Amino acid sequence: MSIGGIEGIGGFTPFSPPTIPTAPSTPSTPSVGGAPSVGGAGKAAGPDFGELVLDGLDRLDGVQRTADQLSVQAATGDLQNIHDYTIAATQAAVTTQVTVAIRNKAVEAFTEIMRMQV
Repeated sequence: MSIGGIEGIGGFTPFSPPTIPTAPSTPSTPSVGGAPSVGGAGKAAGPDFGELVLDGLDRLDGVQRTADQLSVQAATGDLQNIHDYTIAATQAAVTTQVTVAIRNKAVEAFTEIMRMQV
């Protein structure tokens, strides 16, 4: 059954947050003072932080490209449903705002770490 005026946007996939698989817990070897050792021989399973950042940026680029394509179609009159562009443009704006907020928090955290005295 189809409802008139509600169709999918061609080529658009909604954002789904990345999932990080949980690695089986292994007991860490305590070092001097009972603190866990740093720089162990094993690497944590799953994607690196850098990979997650690049994946997020790729998704942001895809959302923005979709909005750009729909804006061109709307401007040329090829787009039948203008609300498709409105939705895509809003998603692109919100995704950009979230990305900028995450970047700002990361820069703030880095600055705070650099202020710490050793």
